[in-house]
Amino acid sequence: MSEVVLKVGDDISTDIIYPGRFMATVLPTETPQYAFADDVEFNRKLNANEIPKGSIIVAGQNFGCGSSREQAASCLKGWDLVIVAKHFARIFVQNSINLGLQTVICPEYDADEGDELEIRGDVLVNHTKGKEFKIVPHAPARQAIIDAGGLVAYTRARLLAKK
Repeated sequence: MSEVVLKVGDDISTDIIYPGRFMATVLPTETPQYAFADDVEFNRKLNANEIPKGSIIVAGQNFGCGSSREQAASCLKGWDLVIVAKHFARIFVQNSINLGLQTVICPEYDADEGDELEIRGDVLVNHTKGKEFKIVPHAPARQAIIDAGGLVAYTRARLLAKK
């Protein structure tokens, strides 16, 4: 089980996730410090390591809309967060898959900050509210890339397996 550490609404753009003024920083080892930089308290908690790895951000429709900036996914991956949303923007979800960021599509979820959630197969369980919600699974090939830790790790493993 993991705790919901942030709840955001619909149309959360990549500029909210990773503000454009930090675009000069592109290394995945450096981008995490700017995750949700304009949400000062949440960003402070991240940078103070007060949020455990595997914690969950829940969102509404169209999470990651806006630009194609890969840093929006890499900064969240750097904290090993899980993103549960009713819907993801197309480019954001592809960047997330490529980087191995765990994204969960759950159109009907009901959760608030502080709730304890568990991803159990194709179901999201909210233990706090005592409810279960159907997950829309990624295509098997996409899930394999996420499970491998991203496209580079997936490709490396496939190439090594052929030796």
